[in-house]
Formats: sequence, structure tokens, C-alpha cells
Amino acid sequence: MELRAELCEPEIAAERLAEVCAAIERIEELHWRGEPTADAIAAFNADTGGELGLHDFLGYSGSVSVEEFARAALWPAWPKVPDITRDELIEIVQRALTNPFYLHVLEVNVTHPAPVLRDDATPEEIVDEILSYRPFAL
Repeated sequence: MELRAELCEPEIAAERLAEVCAAIERIEELHWRGEPTADAIAAFNADTGGELGLHDFLGYSGSVSVEEFARAALWPAWPKVPDITRDELIEIVQRALTNPFYLHVLEVNVTHPAPVLRDDATPEEIVDEILSYRPFAL
């Protein structure tokens, strides 16, 4: 299925991705050499439009590659689409199985607080479970 443009991962030029990866690695290097990182992080955030702190640069490597971290730093604000359809959600779930961008798109576009992509369920079953969730007041 073709998704609306606002639900798709934006294209990032290889040169831009390499530039951001290098900036991330530079910040890590500064930290591990005991040098100040505040200016480098401020420049990184100004360049990418982010609000990352030192803990973000030191904590990503346990779960994603530097390239995935750089892609996430370059992604725009997650697109909230008020009239998203079940078919679009199914397509997003299918894509989220191999691309973390779409997991974030899914999280933003449903009321379920923690949608789970289970191996034992089809994308349709996952979407039906997500759509059946009803928030409740405490």
C-alpha cells in the first residue's frame, strides 16, 4: 500500500547522514577524552533542530547504530494524522517491523500508550488490538 507522504520516512542524502554521524562520533570522542562537550552538543542541536543531551549521545549505542541514531536526529517531528485509516496503520505496522521510524509514526497516531509488535500476531491483529484500546481515567 502507498502511504501518504506525511506518513513516510523522509529521504536523507548520504552526505548529510555521514556528516551527522561524524558529529555524533566527535561528541562521543570529546567526552571520552575528558574534554567539554556542551558547545559541540549545542551546535549539533542547532544543526538538526533537536534537543539532545550528553546522555543521548552516550546511551544510543546499546540499542542502535550510529547511522540509526543520526537518522532519528534528522527526522522531523513525528507526523500526527487525525484521519489515519486502519489500512494505513496496517501498512505502518508492516514497515515498523524493519524500520524504527514507522514504530514512532505508529505511536504518535494511536491512543494506545505502548503498541507492541508481536511475532505471534499478524499486522492486522496488531492494529485491531491497538484500535480496541480505550483510555480510562484513574
